[in-house]
Amino acid sequence: MPTALPRLPRALAALATATVLACTAPPAIAAGTGATTDAGAAARHLTGTLPDGATWIADVPDGWNGTLVLFSHGFGPTVPEDAPQPAVKKRLLAEGYALAGSSYDPHGSTWALDSAERDQFATLDAFRAAVARPSRTLAVGQSMGGLVNAEIARDGAGRVDGALGLCGLVAGGNDLENYQLNAEYTLARLLLPGERVRLTQFSDATEASATAARLTSAVTAAQRTPAGRARIALAAAYLNLPAWSSGARPPAHGDAAGQEEQQYRWLAQGLLSFIEGGRYAIERSAGGNNSGNVGTDYTALLHASEHAPEVRALYRAAGIDLRADLSVLASGPRIAADPDAVAAMERTSTAGQGLGVPLLDVHTTADNLVPAQQENAFGRRVRAAGDGGSLRQAYVARTGHCAFTAAEIVAAVHAVDRRVTVGHWDGSATPRALERAALGLGMGGAAYVPFRPGELNGAAPAPSDRRRGL
Repeated sequence: MPTALPRLPRALAALATATVLACTAPPAIAAGTGATTDAGAAARHLTGTLPDGATWIADVPDGWNGTLVLFSHGFGPTVPEDAPQPAVKKRLLAEGYALAGSSYDPHGSTWALDSAERDQFATLDAFRAAVARPSRTLAVGQSMGGLVNAEIARDGAGRVDGALGLCGLVAGGNDLENYQLNAEYTLARLLLPGERVRLTQFSDATEASATAARLTSAVTAAQRTPAGRARIALAAAYLNLPAWSSGARPPAHGDAAGQEEQQYRWLAQGLLSFIEGGRYAIERSAGGNNSGNVGTDYTALLHASEHAPEVRALYRAAGIDLRADLSVLASGPRIAADPDAVAAMERTSTAGQGLGVPLLDVHTTADNLVPAQQENAFGRRVRAAGDGGSLRQAYVARTGHCAFTAAEIVAAVHAVDRRVTVGHWDGSATPRALERAALGLGMGGAAYVPFRPGELNGAAPAPSDRRRGL
């Protein structure tokens, strides 16, 4: 659990912990080398330390096939990991892949984007020195590590050959903080009118925790009334929050009440604690507040949201004036971003300027922490850079962040490996091909589907859009 995660009442903290741990890989296996009796385990386990204090690990099977998987872990403790799941690790080792990954620099923020890419490349160099130069290297990253992985795909030509992103935070740190701030601001203004709620520049994790608890309590109280539910839906629209929650059936098209109920479940289950804890960590990394809403047009943002029909229907049902609430948002005190912090995030925590190697991104369709709409924003930026032919994006019909089966992940690794082998995308990354390949592994279920996410509400436009004045 990251130290930056807010401290909440016990039940809420437990839910927040479950949310975070569900998308992180297991702890690294114990250091040491030597053969094992497990056919899926490594024959050699290597460890080391990089110049900035980051540690790295690698697992190399007896029958190494010459391919190295370089894994970038997600937001959380800065400890080295080299696979996203135990079952994935076991299968890839059994197939002859070697695995490696670093902790990132443990002396800074858990939002370790200022060191992660550098440490991953240094891990690759350390592996080459300790083992051998791989015949090919596939970069894989998950969640925050998916953003690291996209940066590696952008900058890694000649060092890596292909890349796989899993539930990646590929829109980058500035977009993330801006659309989350829009939702937090809406909750504070409409559910806690007249109260002062600190939304940025937390002095410590405890202060972030206090804001998370305050907003979560306000959401819980608001859910009891039609007016409160309409306002929750408005904030959820700005948050790009899916209207399908874990453990539930997807609500019917046009079922505004059912959509809001499932968005509320996400918010009530510790989501705001993760957001505020993440904000504290990101601000530490950026050196200040990198988000703001000066000049934000909340009416236009709602109009652009795929959830706008739900919001309008709930306001009508509640008998309250949507325009009046939007006026409250428009007239409220705004938050200005620190330009230096924004610039720091642009340097360390963006990835949409192009691709140096082919990249396959995989996302669940109802991701509560990193909405699938991030893939839309990222894809537009890659295409604006002229590298759209190198990118493929695939989707799994499931709720939750990084909620992939081992079969889905291994099939995606194989698709990237094949792309490197044949030199072009030959159809192996289509939903049908990925589904067939995953089911054929005999490792459990799969749910690859054709899907096209909506626009990321509150994202900065692609460079080409800026030139056209969109």
